[in-house]
Amino acid sequence: MQRSAISIPSNIAEGWARNHKLEFARFLSISYASGAELETQIIIAKDQYPKIDYSEAGSFVLEVQKMLFALINNTKSADGKW
Repeated sequence: MQRSAISIPSNIAEGWARNHKLEFARFLSISYASGAELETQIIIAKDQYPKIDYSEAGSFVLEVQKMLFALINNTKSADGKW
């Protein structure tokens, strides 16, 4: 879970450093996939450790996913240049 969570901002930073909107969009997509991976891990953890409340973590991941989705669509709709 920690690896997935760290991967999200790391890929955003790497994509931004590429200085090209289409590359940035690609790395945002990778970040989005890491968020989906984290979401899956939270679901599995809920089954394994039902006494722990994961609702805040799940809500946070979904909010990040929504922001990434909007940013991906906004970035891809550009002409690919800074």
